[in-house]
Amino acid sequence: MTTLFTVLVILVFVALLVAFYQMQKRHVKFSNRVFAGLGAGIIFGGILQLLLGNGSKIISQAMEWIGIVGNGYISLLQMLVMPLVFISIVGAFTKMKSSKKLGKISVNVLVTLLATTAIAALIGIAAVMLFNLDGATFTKGAAETARIKELADRQEMVQNFSIPQQILSFIPTNVFADFAGTRPTSTIGVVIFAAFVGIAFLGVRRKAPKEAEFFANLIESLYKIVMRIVTLVLRLTPYGVFALMTNVLATSDFEAIVNLGKFILASYSALIVVLLVHSLILLGVRVNPINFFKKAFPALSFAFTSRSSAGTLPMNIETQTKALGVDEATANFAGSFGISIGQNGCAGVYPAMLATIVAPTVGINVFDLKFIIMLMAIVTISSFGVAGVGGGATFASLIVLGAMNLPVAIVGLVISVEPMIDMARTAVNVSGSMVAGVVTSSRIHDLDREILEDKDASIEVNQ
Repeated sequence: MTTLFTVLVILVFVALLVAFYQMQKRHVKFSNRVFAGLGAGIIFGGILQLLLGNGSKIISQAMEWIGIVGNGYISLLQMLVMPLVFISIVGAFTKMKSSKKLGKISVNVLVTLLATTAIAALIGIAAVMLFNLDGATFTKGAAETARIKELADRQEMVQNFSIPQQILSFIPTNVFADFAGTRPTSTIGVVIFAAFVGIAFLGVRRKAPKEAEFFANLIESLYKIVMRIVTLVLRLTPYGVFALMTNVLATSDFEAIVNLGKFILASYSALIVVLLVHSLILLGVRVNPINFFKKAFPALSFAFTSRSSAGTLPMNIETQTKALGVDEATANFAGSFGISIGQNGCAGVYPAMLATIVAPTVGINVFDLKFIIMLMAIVTISSFGVAGVGGGATFASLIVLGAMNLPVAIVGLVISVEPMIDMARTAVNVSGSMVAGVVTSSRIHDLDREILEDKDASIEVNQ
């Protein structure tokens, strides 16, 4: 009987996929299809949860098949990350008339990412205080106990990882290993290698124009091929979003959500305030926040459902260049650095909140200005090298809690609601990356405001 109901669930899922395909054939706007996928996933997953309950064998079996669509889509996007980062950055150099703007782009992107992360940390601290969560205790079940033990083992791996060692880890020692993504900082390694290739190209262009032109044409051809692959994969976004959101809702532990409701509310409140800060920053460079978020919605909604900043990179760069008017060099630097540096949600808000919650249990006054400043500084520095996939927030939290000599058990106690909070954190990460791109492009006077203000300029992958 279980098998029969599982098959029925899968058949309904397939029928809905067919409905999305019909929407595509009728040339329904891409962003509308993404929104429809998001809504349909919430409804379908919620119905499965209400009818079958958490831990149902039917849901477990059905999600294995539904995961082929959702997790398969994420895998395809992650497949594109390293080639896209490398080709895009080198391509930006080949189109650059001089290297004078290179320093300005890098510095502005990094400053924006790190500054917003520091602000996000302060907001996380404030949220804990506002909701009176400092010193709060959470229920510890079997899953939480197992998670705490696992975290203790992971902390041993990072507790002796000093800041200088962390900085050294950015430098690629084996670029082929970094292309394979074997390290948490592999993306930064590829960015650094691509920058060296680009700078070398500028030098060759001065001394051997003919050879440089050949290389530039080769990179341009590779760039067009990679972007065509990106287009083909992005066509699957509504299907992927639908499958991912279905899985999230169908497998959520609603009882745990109720028990940890105050923590969830505090987390979402903090993350929403961070988005408001992003809006104020945009206003500072004369960019309409409403227009920004409307155009960024497809990428942000995918980040929300996939919980992967790295997987969202292709959409991130496409949105910046085609919908927000950011120049290619800045978009690629902001998108690539935003995967592993200055993640406002995962490396900013979350570690700061956990540290503030647990600090009173070891006799620390969280209202002490010295504690607040130190926590903000450690969170900002530790935001370097946080992986842009699931688990990055945990890694960042372990580093911060270890540096502050705080117990790590708090990370395991919130495991049951981690996916729900991680969705919003990832969307905030991607928003911060895009804001860094827009702000930097505006500061170097390369922001195309005609594209930015064009309501029809958006990601369209119907071709």
